[in-house]
Amino acid sequence: MSSFHRVENVTRRTVVGERVRVARSTKDRTVGLLRTPRLEDGEGLWIERSPSIHMFFMRYAIDAVFLAKDGRVVKVVSDLKPWRVVWWARGARDCLELKAGRAAETGTRVGDELRMVEIDPHTSRPTANP
Repeated sequence: MSSFHRVENVTRRTVVGERVRVARSTKDRTVGLLRTPRLEDGEGLWIERSPSIHMFFMRYAIDAVFLAKDGRVVKVVSDLKPWRVVWWARGARDCLELKAGRAAETGTRVGDELRMVEIDPHTSRPTANP
């Protein structure tokens, strides 16, 4: 999980996250945000192949945005508290975990299209055209 991405809501023309990491490996997907004390504004974690999540051992609430393979939002769970579980979100392939309240701040809703753009961590600019 070394590179950063910006997550854009194409439907609403908003930036959902400016510094989002991607969890692809089994280890990264399993650990998720467990080792983080909190999410700062603009931070998040996009977990690939994760149609359900648990909040066991988490220290803070998050927003969980579940996405289909094409990047469409299929479910939004706001202010998901520690020790809760979201079982299989129908049609979801991935889950975007954000600071609690961020989904509402950006107006992100079911049906919206999200996309990831890799960014240079030093300049916060895209590494290539989206």
